[in-house]
Amino acid sequence: MKWILKDIDVLLQSKDYVDTAFVPLIPVAFRDRMKHSVSMGEYTTTLLYEMERQLHGRTIVVPSFTYLMDEPMEQRLTRLEQWTRKLTDAQFNHVFFITSDGDWKQEEDKLDAVLIWLPVIPLEHMDDQYKRDIVSEQTKQLLQIVTKKWQFES
Repeated sequence: MKWILKDIDVLLQSKDYVDTAFVPLIPVAFRDRMKHSVSMGEYTTTLLYEMERQLHGRTIVVPSFTYLMDEPMEQRLTRLEQWTRKLTDAQFNHVFFITSDGDWKQEEDKLDAVLIWLPVIPLEHMDDQYKRDIVSEQTKQLLQIVTKKWQFES
């Protein structure tokens, strides 16, 4: 499900079945790093919406956790910890952070959720069919990670 009113209505009616939240971790930068941060965010979001489409009814993609690329990691971690607490308090048993920002890999052990890092693949100059193929292949790999986590925690 997406963070839209129509899907939230369904979520509230079938809360027992929606136990997984995907949180996109999206960096924001300006000037020289703007294009790179946009590319990371676009790639992450594209993959997450494809994941949501395939797992509709069991998952929700919450609004992006955005941060400035030059924000100190400790501040990011403190804010993200609050998000994790709120999500688990709301009965989301499985929380996945999805990002293309490699800085998070160094902090993975400090997170109370599963981190999935995806190296960004620039989609901007690809033809549409090739983009779909890339997204489809990446989505298959993500689905394997998520389903293994579900099986492990069942």
